[in-house]
Amino acid sequence: MHMNKWVILNKKLNIENKKLRTEKIVNVLLSNRGLKTKKEIDNFLNPKLSDLTIDNAGIDRKEIDKSVKRIKRAIEDKEQIIVFGDYDVDGICGSAILWEKLNDLGAKVLPYIPHRTSEGYGLSEIGIKNILIKHPDTSLIITVDNGIVANKAVESANKNNIDVIITDHHVPSAKLPKAFSIVHTTSLCGTGVAYMLSKQLKTKNEKRKTGKEFDHLSLVSIATVADLVPLMGLNRVFLKFGLDELRKTKRQGLLALIKESAIEQKEIGIYEIGHILGPRINAMGRLELAMDSLRLLCTNDKKSSEALAKKLSITNQKRKDITIESFGHAKTKVRKEGKLGNIIITGDPSYQPGVIGLIASRLVEEFYRPSIVFSIGEKFSKASARSIAGFNIIEFIRKASDLLVDAGGHPMAAGFTIETSKMKQLKQKLEKLAENLITLEMLERTMRIDAEILLEDVNSSFYDELLKLSPVGVKNPQPVFLTKNLLVSEMRLVGIDKRHVAFKLISFENKSMDAIAFNLSEKANDIRIGDRIDVVYAIDKETWRGVARFKLKLRDFKK
Repeated sequence: MHMNKWVILNKKLNIENKKLRTEKIVNVLLSNRGLKTKKEIDNFLNPKLSDLTIDNAGIDRKEIDKSVKRIKRAIEDKEQIIVFGDYDVDGICGSAILWEKLNDLGAKVLPYIPHRTSEGYGLSEIGIKNILIKHPDTSLIITVDNGIVANKAVESANKNNIDVIITDHHVPSAKLPKAFSIVHTTSLCGTGVAYMLSKQLKTKNEKRKTGKEFDHLSLVSIATVADLVPLMGLNRVFLKFGLDELRKTKRQGLLALIKESAIEQKEIGIYEIGHILGPRINAMGRLELAMDSLRLLCTNDKKSSEALAKKLSITNQKRKDITIESFGHAKTKVRKEGKLGNIIITGDPSYQPGVIGLIASRLVEEFYRPSIVFSIGEKFSKASARSIAGFNIIEFIRKASDLLVDAGGHPMAAGFTIETSKMKQLKQKLEKLAENLITLEMLERTMRIDAEILLEDVNSSFYDELLKLSPVGVKNPQPVFLTKNLLVSEMRLVGIDKRHVAFKLISFENKSMDAIAFNLSEKANDIRIGDRIDVVYAIDKETWRGVARFKLKLRDFKK
């Protein structure tokens, strides 16, 4: 069982002073999330759609203007435009937005999503070649969620008299591609960047706001959650308004997927996107062709949307099975190697390129080390990397770029391609680098706690204040509290395989509360009824027969 180091982010809260506590605790939560000034706090608590501006997003206005002019010319001259997306949720949602917008404006436009295995990630020379076979008159390619490191591919497009407009949010490398224009910021998800460009594409007769633009916010909200971008600043605005749109969307494809997933449309939140809808949209690109996910988002036909939603769900189940099997294999392999180094680097020819990122994520979860997982091919191998807090994985991988074919990504997640013959050399190089760059402190799991509070603080008005922080997620986590010395008055193991623990806990002031600790039964081995324990938890509200009750969801506990 993993031991967590408990870190209280704010120790200033005087736990004895009962007055004004709710207000003080909320201020502590805001400050823990880096919100200090009145303006920052106001923007956070009251997100406004009018904040979604190019300048606030950190996008170069000149590049947007240049892109809009070029697109308008392409529409007028009936040029063949290709929207070149990526095969994950972010790339698919962004491609849907741009394709629909251009289509509405009368453009001659087609979407193109590369095949993960045969074409690889992002704009590539082979991708351009394949486009020209099918559409030889292509003269403008607009990328979505990729392209910022596609220097060679852009050169090849230029040689073929194709202009490239890049829209992307990944970390650029030292030299930018020689594209026609680059619409880029690392502060949004790829779909957010595509949305910002699409919003600028107005025609003379489009004075009024179209319902489409609002509806597109629902797609941005899905991508924002699925791509794990920080839910602060403009991403929070996108998510707050996007969730409202998603809960009332009339999109046939989304409605079919929501129905197929057996979730309540009005109840959709972060969890439903991150764990239910997102993985289904993602699954096609992992194992089959991502085009089907794009078709689902854009179709107006009820019958075909139902068939596609079913296909996505079946593929997602297959993806789950493959991931579980491959992760089990990888975990055994890592354990067999004996002593854990500062980084995990593993791989196998049996691992499908579409699931290596998921295997890497699970290895990080299991061993708490940055993890790189290879799908080993005969000539070339693909790798996916996931990191731990405080370690920039893309920067780290680029230190070995002399051995790589290409690399791209973010500080927490990245991917690259390498010639299989150079893998051993790369492993040695990265392991040596990791010895110096990753400290023992980084490898210690920490449980971040917002503040220590009393059980008496947990009431309706306090819970309502906590709700103002939602939607919660990356960089704006669900508030987590510590309460000490609670008496265990009841305790039992629950769940099919008895992996969870249910408690009844009582404070010195005699306030009692139910608590549940998921997957922590091993930790309860040395705890008996009558013991006093310290608990770390998030607060959950359950309404049953019209009566609201609070329940503590324990993240950790100890005697």
